[in-house]
Amino acid sequence: MELLLRWILNALALLVVANVVPGIHIDTFYHALIAALVLGLANALIRPILFILTLPVTVLTLGLFAFVINALMILLAGTIVKGFTVSGFFPALLAAIGLWLMSLLTNWFIQSTKT
Repeated sequence: MELLLRWILNALALLVVANVVPGIHIDTFYHALIAALVLGLANALIRPILFILTLPVTVLTLGLFAFVINALMILLAGTIVKGFTVSGFFPALLAAIGLWLMSLLTNWFIQSTKT
């Protein structure tokens, strides 16, 4: 049940970010659900490999390079999912920062409902 809640909250976060960040466009909530699923799979399968390969750069930038990796995952999802458009790297970077902030809020919400 928690997995389904996280999926829906991530799709809603994508919709919020798409409305705030210029250059990010999502056609419908269905496309947001598919984009959230693809982002989740990319973050589970590809992101750890990229993170290990770029670990020296991530350490040198005090972890800020992780936002670049997240932006690359958003660009990847934008190329895979029809109805989810990312117009370039800078909008993807802003979306990565926005999704990070939304993730903080959703994690807080889920933790507060558990207790």
